[in-house]
Amino acid sequence: MATKSSRQTAEAPESANLTTLAQLATASYEALERELRATIAALQDQALRFQTAIENISQGICFFDADERLILCNRRYAEIYRLAPEQLQPGLALREIVERRVAVGTSPMKADAYLPLARAVNSGTASRNWSAVLADGRTIQVCHQPMPDGGWVATHEDISELSANRLVVDERISLQTLIDLVPDYMWVKDTESRFVVANRAIASDSGRDSTSDMIGLSDFDLHAPELAQKFRLIEQQLMRDGQPMIDEEEFVVDASGTGKWFLSTKLPLRNVQNNIFGLVGIARDITARKQAEILRDGQAHILEMIAKSAPLDDVLERLMHLVESQLAGIFGSVLLLDKDGTHLRHAAAPSLARDYTDAVDGAAVGPKAGSCGTAVYRREPVIVADIMQDPLWQDYRELVRPHGLRSCWSTPILSHQGVVLGVFAMYSMTVREPTEAETRLIDFTTRIAGIAIERKQAEDRIHFMANHDVLTGLPNRALLEDRLSQAVLYAQRYDRWVTVVFIDLDNFKFVNDTLGHNAGDELLKIVASRMVDCVRATDTVVRLGGDEFVVVLFDQPANVDLVSETLQKLRAALAEPVQLGAHLVRATASIGIANYPKDGTDPDTLLANADAAMYRAKEFGRDNFQFYAPEFNTRAHEKFVLQEELRNALARSEFTLLYQPQVDLRSGRVFASRH
Repeated sequence: MATKSSRQTAEAPESANLTTLAQLATASYEALERELRATIAALQDQALRFQTAIENISQGICFFDADERLILCNRRYAEIYRLAPEQLQPGLALREIVERRVAVGTSPMKADAYLPLARAVNSGTASRNWSAVLADGRTIQVCHQPMPDGGWVATHEDISELSANRLVVDERISLQTLIDLVPDYMWVKDTESRFVVANRAIASDSGRDSTSDMIGLSDFDLHAPELAQKFRLIEQQLMRDGQPMIDEEEFVVDASGTGKWFLSTKLPLRNVQNNIFGLVGIARDITARKQAEILRDGQAHILEMIAKSAPLDDVLERLMHLVESQLAGIFGSVLLLDKDGTHLRHAAAPSLARDYTDAVDGAAVGPKAGSCGTAVYRREPVIVADIMQDPLWQDYRELVRPHGLRSCWSTPILSHQGVVLGVFAMYSMTVREPTEAETRLIDFTTRIAGIAIERKQAEDRIHFMANHDVLTGLPNRALLEDRLSQAVLYAQRYDRWVTVVFIDLDNFKFVNDTLGHNAGDELLKIVASRMVDCVRATDTVVRLGGDEFVVVLFDQPANVDLVSETLQKLRAALAEPVQLGAHLVRATASIGIANYPKDGTDPDTLLANADAAMYRAKEFGRDNFQFYAPEFNTRAHEKFVLQEELRNALARSEFTLLYQPQVDLRSGRVFASRH
C-alpha cells in the first residue's frame, strides 16, 4: 500500500503540470488569435483611410505627366472647376481640360492664352505658388511642384470661400505634407532605384534629418551591401517585367541598429504611353506581429519539448533564446535551487559570458545575495535598476563589472504548490527598470520554466521509484540486475573478482510482532544506512524486500581474506545497538557469499549461490557468514525433491495413518495413543 500511495503522490504533480500546460497553451493561442484579428482589422482600417485620404482633403490635387496628360485627380479638383468626375479620366490632355473649364466658366482666360502660360510654369524646375481669379469670380490658390520626369503635381484650393474666423489663413497641404502624415514608409524611385520622393518615416529611420536628404540616394547608401543588392535585383526585375510585388515580408536594420520586419508592396509607375518610369512603394512595420508569431511558434515548440521529455538543459536554453529574440539588449538566465535549498546552480544562459556563469554557479541564497539569491530568499521579484549602486550587489559588483551588465531583474520560479524551484533573471546593459512588455514576458517565462522543471523533477522521482526501495532509498532488484551485470563485465575484462553478499536479518519478524511495523521500518532504515557506510562508493547495497539485502562488492582482488575483512566490518556495524523508542535492540544477520568467477559467471547464478550460502549460515545458528560451496546446492536440491514428493503423496492419498497405543504398565490401561 505504501508503494501505491507514493506513486500516486508522484503522479499528482505530473497530472497537474499537464493540466496547467494545456490551460497555458489554450490561453496563449486564444490571446494570439485575438491579437491577430485586431491587427487585421487595423490594417483594413488603415487601407480605407489611405483610399479616402486624397478624396477627403479640402484641396483639389492633380498629377500630370511630361506629355501634359492627366494621371490622377481627386473629386475636389473636379468640384472646384465645376466639372463632373467622369469628365476627368486619366489620359485626358491638359488642353481638353482647359477647354472644358472654359466651357463652364471656371478658367481665368481663354485656352489659347492659358496654355502658353501653364507650359512656361510647367517647364520650370522650381516649385511655384500663385492665385488665379476665375471667370465666375472665385479665387483659386495653386501650388505647383515639378517632377523629375517632366510631369508635375499641383494642389488647387478655393480660397475665396474661407471664412473670416479661419484659424490658419494660409494653410496649405502639399503632397509631401500628406505623405509625411503616414506612419508607414512611402517612397518613389526612378528606373535606377534612386529615391525621388520619400516620406518622413523612412527618412527618419534611415538617419536623415529631412526628406530632401533622401533624394538621389539608393539602398546602397542606406543598407548593408548584401541587402541593398537584394532590393536592387527585386526592383529591377519588377521594372523589367511590370509585375507588382504585393505584401512581401522584408527584414531591414535601421540607422539605430534595430532590426525590423516590414510588409512591403512595390508597384511600377507608368506614363500615358504605358512605359515604366519608376516605382512607388509602401512598407508597413510588422515587427510586433513577427515577434508575436515567433513567440507563439517558440512557445509551441518548447511545450512540445516538455511533453516529449527533452533534457531540461535543452528546454531552458531554448526558452532563453526565445526570450532574447523578443527583446533588444536583453540576456536571459535560469538558475536552479539545489537540494539543500541554500545555493543556486547554473542551468541556462546562452548569451552571458562563460566565465561569469561559472562564477555565479553555486551562489548562495540570502537577504543580500545580488538579485537572484535575494529573489529566492524573499520569494518575490527583485528589480535592480543599477547594479553599481544597489546595495544588494555589494558583494558581486566587481564580478559583473567587466561584462558591462548594469541592471538585473530576477523573479523566483515557483511550482504549482508555491515551492521555489529556481530563479529567472534578465540582464540589461543599461540602467533601467523593465518595461511593461518585458514584465509580461518575465511572467510567461517563469511559468514555462516552472512547468519544465516540475516535469523533470516528477520524471526523476518516477525513475527513482522504479529503481529504488521506497523505505530505505536503496537500489531495488531491477537496479541490482544492471549493477551486477556491469560488475561482472568489468571483472571479465580486468581479471578481477565480484563478491555477492546475501544478507538476511535474524528474527526480524519478532521485532515487527512485538514493537510494531513502524519500529521494524525504522530498524530497516538504520541497518541500510550502516551497510552503505561500510562499503565503497563503487559498491552497491540493495534491498530485495522484507529483511533481505544484497551487497555487490565491485572490482575485488582475488583474495578471500580481504572479502572477509569487509564482511566482519558489516557484521560489527549491524551488531551495534539500535534505539527504537524506549527499546534498545541488537540486530544480527545470516550472511551468504558467492564470488565471481569461482561460484558463478553470470548474475543469476551468483545470486542463487549467495542465497544458498545464506541459508547454510542460518542452519549454523544464524549470526554468521558462509562462503558458498557446491554441496549447498546439492542439499537444497534434495530438500526441494523431498518437499515435492511429500506434496504429491498427499495429493494422491498415499499416506497411511498408524496409531500406537500408550499403556499404563501398572494398570495395563490404554491412556493415550501416538500417531
